[in-house]
Amino acid sequence: MSDVQRDSGGVDDAGWVELLGADGADLEELTALADQVRRERVGDAVTYAVNRNIDASLGLPPERVAELAAEAVALGATEVCVQGLPPTAHGADAYLDLARAVKQGGPGLHLHAFRPAELADGAARAGLPLADWLPLLREAGVDTVPGTGARILDDQVRDLLTGGTDIPAERWVELVTAAHTAGLRSTATIVYGHVESARDQVRHLRVLARIQDATGGFTELIPMPWLPSESPVPVPGARVATLRESRGLHAVARLMLAGRIDHVQAAWTKLGMRGAQRVLAGGADDLGGVLLDGALDPDAGPEQGRELTVTDVTRLAAELGRPVRQRTTTYEQVG
Repeated sequence: MSDVQRDSGGVDDAGWVELLGADGADLEELTALADQVRRERVGDAVTYAVNRNIDASLGLPPERVAELAAEAVALGATEVCVQGLPPTAHGADAYLDLARAVKQGGPGLHLHAFRPAELADGAARAGLPLADWLPLLREAGVDTVPGTGARILDDQVRDLLTGGTDIPAERWVELVTAAHTAGLRSTATIVYGHVESARDQVRHLRVLARIQDATGGFTELIPMPWLPSESPVPVPGARVATLRESRGLHAVARLMLAGRIDHVQAAWTKLGMRGAQRVLAGGADDLGGVLLDGALDPDAGPEQGRELTVTDVTRLAAELGRPVRQRTTTYEQVG
């Protein structure tokens, strides 16, 4: 551990793998160090965003999307997140129409929309190279893109998790890099706790670091434990992440990526509130979005029924002895 304290950049992959297995007193020392680095890099505030989700696969008409965006603004949201493949019959215009509808209903909203696989799908539907499609999305109103679908950037693992339907790891890297190059920043993600090894986790984080060195486009890292109930296919031999593993991974991610990706999110929808609180005490600084459901169409988002209140966030942070701060999608102060 003393080597990490002196220079985390000098720790090799084998060293990070060893740290991911920390337990007992070693785990407490690791998470305390990660929390110290968190404090030095981004301060003490537990940050959160006020947002709502819209599932593009529902094929909602633009008028309805605009109404949902307007309701989100009325409820205090600064962001609408859109994910999912629009119905094939709607063609490429579905992506552009959806983006325009969000901006029509909420002109000041930040539109965080379309995962890497969806960027590729939209370009294919339009019959355009990705480099020509991405500017059209920006013009339509897309501000940033979700960096989800990364899972673990190893093709064998990805095949097991999706029954062979996932895009290759190299393609995910290509799509995210292209989005960054086009001026669309993104989140970075890792889904852990299934069939991957600690070495796979370290390699994944190394890939994210290389992308960030090349583009500077990642706004945050979101580690998410794999949940069997949300898996599209059965995964034989899969484990389920323990709290020890979650604490170790968040701490190692903080230390490995410090100075590159300085915001590490506690994914409360996956970890639960107490799990999120434990990783916030060990390197994470952000709680993500509150996921407003609204009253017009609560089922329009893929995580409906999981709304978080600002009171919940404040109470959780207060138990850690830390203040809270609402942020924008790109971690700026909300005016």
